[in-house]
Amino acid sequence: MNVATPPYFIGCPSWSESAWRQSLYPQDARTSDLLELYAQVFNAVEGNTTFYARPKDTTVERWAQVLPEHFRFTAKFPGDISHAGDLREHLTAAQDFLKLMAPLGERVQPLWLQLPATFSPHRLGELATFIDALEGRALAVEVRNIGFFDKGEGERMLNRLLLDRGVERICLDSRPLFSCVSQDPAVLHAQSKKPKVPVRPAALTLFPQVRFIGRPELEANEPFVEQWALKVAAWIEEGRTPYVFLHTPDNIQAPDLARRFHEQLLTLLPGLPELPTLERGPEVQQLGLL
Repeated sequence: MNVATPPYFIGCPSWSESAWRQSLYPQDARTSDLLELYAQVFNAVEGNTTFYARPKDTTVERWAQVLPEHFRFTAKFPGDISHAGDLREHLTAAQDFLKLMAPLGERVQPLWLQLPATFSPHRLGELATFIDALEGRALAVEVRNIGFFDKGEGERMLNRLLLDRGVERICLDSRPLFSCVSQDPAVLHAQSKKPKVPVRPAALTLFPQVRFIGRPELEANEPFVEQWALKVAAWIEEGRTPYVFLHTPDNIQAPDLARRFHEQLLTLLPGLPELPTLERGPEVQQLGLL
C-alpha cells in the first residue's frame, strides 16, 4: 500500500489485540497477519512485547519481512536488564539484545529503557555507563522515581545527562487515567500499574517521545488530546519528529483514540495525510437456529 506517511510517528502499545477485529482489522484476519495490517494504518508501535520476553530470532526475521522501512518499533530492553539491579551488570545482555533485534535495522529506533520507580537520582552513574556502552544507538529513557520530577538537582542532573548524550526523556501522561473514577476492573488494574507522576513534555532531541494513557470514554480525553495536539504540532513546526503512543485502560479502544489524536492534529496542520483505513469486508452475520 503506497500512501503518504505523517511527519511524525503515531501508534498503539501493541498490534495483536484480538478485539481490534471489531474496529481496526478485518474480522477474518489471521493472527499471523496482524502486524502487517497494523503497519498499513500506523507507522510506529511500542515494543512492549520485548520487555516481557525476548522474541525468537525467527520472529524478528518475520517482523523484518513485513514491516516497511519507514516504520518504527520502539523496542524496550527486557525487564531482566532494566529492572534487575545495577545496569552495569547487564551490558553484555544489552548487547545480545541489540544483536537479536538487528534484522529490523533502523526500524528499531529509538530503543526504550524503562526504569523502575526504585531507580533514583543516586544511580545516574549506572545510567551514564549504560548509555555510553551503546555506542551512539538512538535511545529514550523513561524514569518513574519521584526524585526525577521535583524540579530539583536530581531532575536537572538527569536532563543534563540525557541532553549531553543525545538521549530523549520519555514523557508519560497518565492524567486522563487518574482523572477517571470507575469500578471497571480494567481501569482499576491500569491505575494500580501505571505511574502517577507529573507530566514532563521534554524535547531533548529531535525525537520527543509521548505515552498518553487515556480514559475508556474516548470523548473524556478530548481536553488532554487537544493539549498534546498543540504541543506535537509545535514540535513538528520546529522540525522535530515526535513519537506519540495512545493507550486506554485495556487498550481495546487504543486505535480509536489514536485516530482521534491524529484528527485533532489535522485541524492544526491541515496538510497532514489522513490515516489509512483497512478494508474490513462485509459484516459477519450470526445465524440463529431455525
